[in-house]
Amino acid sequence: MSRYAFTLQVRPEMLDEYIARHSPVWPEMLAEIAASGRRNYSIFLDRERSALFGSYECDDDEAARAYLAASEVASRWEAEMAPFFIDLAGRADQAATSLTEIFNLEAQLQAVPTESEN
Repeated sequence: MSRYAFTLQVRPEMLDEYIARHSPVWPEMLAEIAASGRRNYSIFLDRERSALFGSYECDDDEAARAYLAASEVASRWEAEMAPFFIDLAGRADQAATSLTEIFNLEAQLQAVPTESEN
């Protein structure tokens, strides 16, 4: 399992509507995200910058992206969401800016030698 993160920029004047559209997300879209293999999926908002930070876990993100790209439900959802984003070339689920993980607490804690290993 790997962890993934991304950012997106939302039009400031559309933030409240963007939040409303996610409260709740369509049940069929939730099912498609889960069926794609993504889990522990969250999106966070920095209202001051109208920036989103999303993260999820997935065993095969390339397969998950392909699944969602081919999904009629995801295509409808992404078409509905497209007007909310600034400077995005393509669907948000395919074109969001990926982030590189540089720190993971659990991974580093597991790498610390225990007293018995010293």
